[in-house]
Amino acid sequence: MLFAGWQKLSTRIVGLLLSFLAVALMVIGATLLLSWQLEGSAAAINVAGSLRMDSYRLAMLAMQVENGGDRKAASAQLDAQLGRIDNTMALLRRGDPQRPLFLPPTAAIRTAYGEVEQQWRSVLAPPVRALAAAEAVPVTHLQLVRERTEEFVQRVDGLVQRIERDSESRTFWLRASQLSLLALALVGTVSIIYLLFDMIVAPVTRLQAGMERMREQDFSVRLPVDSNDEFGMLARGFNQMADKLKDSYQNLEQRVHLKTFELEQQNRELALLYDSASFLQQVQSAEAMCEGFLQRISEYFKADGGSVRILDPNRDNLHMLVHWGLSEKLVETERCLKVGECLCGEAVVSKLAVIHDLRRKDDRNMLQCHREGFATISIFHIFAQRQHLGFFNLHFRATTVFSAAQTALLETLGQLLGTAIENQRLQGRDRELAISEERNLVAQGLHDSIAQGLNFLNLQVQMLEQSLENQRLDEVESIVPALRAGVEESYQDVRELLHNFRTRLQEGNLVTSLETVVDKFRRQSGIAVDFEADSDGAPFPREHQLQLLFIVQEALSNVRKHSSASQVWVRLVDEQDFTLSVRDNGHGFDPAALESLGEAHVGINIMRERAQRIDAQLHLKSAPGAGTEVVLRLPRAQRRAA
Repeated sequence: MLFAGWQKLSTRIVGLLLSFLAVALMVIGATLLLSWQLEGSAAAINVAGSLRMDSYRLAMLAMQVENGGDRKAASAQLDAQLGRIDNTMALLRRGDPQRPLFLPPTAAIRTAYGEVEQQWRSVLAPPVRALAAAEAVPVTHLQLVRERTEEFVQRVDGLVQRIERDSESRTFWLRASQLSLLALALVGTVSIIYLLFDMIVAPVTRLQAGMERMREQDFSVRLPVDSNDEFGMLARGFNQMADKLKDSYQNLEQRVHLKTFELEQQNRELALLYDSASFLQQVQSAEAMCEGFLQRISEYFKADGGSVRILDPNRDNLHMLVHWGLSEKLVETERCLKVGECLCGEAVVSKLAVIHDLRRKDDRNMLQCHREGFATISIFHIFAQRQHLGFFNLHFRATTVFSAAQTALLETLGQLLGTAIENQRLQGRDRELAISEERNLVAQGLHDSIAQGLNFLNLQVQMLEQSLENQRLDEVESIVPALRAGVEESYQDVRELLHNFRTRLQEGNLVTSLETVVDKFRRQSGIAVDFEADSDGAPFPREHQLQLLFIVQEALSNVRKHSSASQVWVRLVDEQDFTLSVRDNGHGFDPAALESLGEAHVGINIMRERAQRIDAQLHLKSAPGAGTEVVLRLPRAQRRAA
């Protein structure tokens, strides 16, 4: 782990700089130490040299005592001089780091200093102190002081010489350390420059040269990997990039061709999906739809035959709706299959797309498809809203394998076909429901008008037969006008019904169509009609407008038949809510009595059913002798734009 960490460039650079700093600090520290020691030695030489002067001064003071001067003053000076020398000796012994002042820490100098101190304390200082204390001093005593002073001075000189020789040696090492520091600075600078060039500049230069060659599309360039540091990793990454770029450029044409082929396939798939979806949206029969669908997918997949089968869930039958490329014998054999029969019937049970390779089946000789030369049969299901409607087959005389994308495409096409078939069925059901509702309204209209008229005529004919049998001619004369009036009324009802059934919206708008209906009502009934509209009645879907028109026609028909009115008011108000009203000044009726009739009054029920179709509200307002008003209101929340 440590070796791996040392291989990092940053670790190596930091280690190199720290090593250089440590060596430099050691040399600088040694230089400072030698300088400090030399300063202390120089101060020690000065102090030790002052001992000689103090010793000679001590000898001179001793001579003054001998010459008989002021003995007391001379003795005091002699004591002071002794104390000065004692202090100097103590200073040399303990040293003074602040000055600095100290004896060099060598054994020879320490021994020499010990001898000087011993000479002073044991040899020179005792006779001098005795001289200062004596009343009379013999000549021999003074001679002894002078001799011992000379010996002490010689020992001090020896100490000073030793210190000077030691200082010379330290001065030499100081110069040597300074020269070493200078050499270290030069060598270190050169070494750092070389190492930095070797570790940083040279790899960066090689990388730059490699990038230049790479820019010139020379993908054969490779960088030497001679280390495991960051530049080594960068060189390996550059080489890998060069390998990938070289491989990419070498295979670029092939990849472009492959991508182009894939895009073409996708475009062909999209074109097939778009073409199939557009075709299936057209209004056509189921056979034409399935035939066009089968033709398109067969051309796309280059199939040799195919068929579309529809499932009858009530009888579990599979009916072949369309086919192509199949023999008449195969078509007759498999025109109607039971669920579970043959390969196709088995696929219905599993409800999964199946591709059969007939050459690998054990019972292939028993299959009519294989006997006719087909090698591969694919079965894809037709679904709509998770409802299984059938499946379609593609037959191939050569062994064919479908990719996942092709299988997904065929399954999507099966869903498109299933949706189209289901939409066609729903449209048929809607048409049947609309026809049934219109027939119901026609039946109600016939019952409300013609059926009642015919019933009246039937009663009059029976009465006519009875009168003729009884030879009551007066009754016959009264019955014949009633018959003529009944026939005329029925004729008018038939014309009115035919007119209502043929009514269509004009090219203009709802108001224009209402004006046409009102004008025709005026001409046919002779009743005055006041029509007023504050807008064109838009926006409404055409079906809604047509139902509104039918309601107005039915309301006017009821006015003609039952109200005996001389004036009718038709109002259209298009504000927040849409309101359409038809009011007359006829004799009116009791609404409670009308409610008691229930379904018997077909005209009112027809208007209510038409109002319910468009989510409108229909209200009847009437009273005996006060006329009748039919009000249709469509709230704003129920209005739907066309």
